[in-house]
Amino acid sequence: MTHPPELRAKKAFGQHFLTRREAIRTIVAAALRCPAPALLEIGPGGGAITSPLLEDGRPVHALELDEEAGMVLRERFANLPNFHLVMGDATSLALPGPGPWSIVGNLPYNAATAILTRFLVEDIPWRKMVLMFQLEVGQKLLGKPSEKQYGPLSVLAQLTARMSRVMKLGPEAFSPRPKVDSIVLAFEPLEVPPPLELRPAFLAWLHRSFGHRRKTLSNNWTGAIPPEVVRGILEVEGLNPAIRAEALTPDQCWRLFLAFQSLERMSS
Repeated sequence: MTHPPELRAKKAFGQHFLTRREAIRTIVAAALRCPAPALLEIGPGGGAITSPLLEDGRPVHALELDEEAGMVLRERFANLPNFHLVMGDATSLALPGPGPWSIVGNLPYNAATAILTRFLVEDIPWRKMVLMFQLEVGQKLLGKPSEKQYGPLSVLAQLTARMSRVMKLGPEAFSPRPKVDSIVLAFEPLEVPPPLELRPAFLAWLHRSFGHRRKTLSNNWTGAIPPEVVRGILEVEGLNPAIRAEALTPDQCWRLFLAFQSLERMSS
């Protein structure tokens, strides 16, 4: 289904409603292939994806920030026992139920990175995520060392989940048309990801390490850790003392983070 004509897309919420039926079917099918007992939809808008999700029969918890969209969703689905609307900001609101979830969403462009980061660093039991991003954000998530797109979120996502492309979509698949292309990615949790309790500190370490891309890792930590100490850690790992963060693989980033953590514990 397309979005209801009475629902207006709001620029403040970064809304672009998906209207291409084939894309909706592909996204829903990818989310439903996960055997998780409940479904979580982020940013349902007028319910184009919600409707076929509900046909599966599993509980569907829809997180929506837009009050007008909430009214449309209640009008369409309130009589269905497996529909549960949760109003609020997906970057911060308390999530319903115990899960585990198969998560699906045409994420608002202006909050997509923050929403994904939350699901990667918090103790939220998901078994699969099928999420829409601006193509540029998707390229960052899939970025490889030394590529321009590669950065902190690339590293965290690749150490936490197995990512795969579901589809790429042009502006014509949405109403109103965005000015950029979009991409749908599927995430499945890795068997041995970084421990949840260390992920916020790891992400902070990544942001510091990538802070100035033209600087070496050692220089990005100037003022916090003596350069000779950083160079010593790098040498132990068999890495060039003048290496930049963007040249490190995700696994190398994780090992260096643990070495920095160990250094902090010894000095405290």
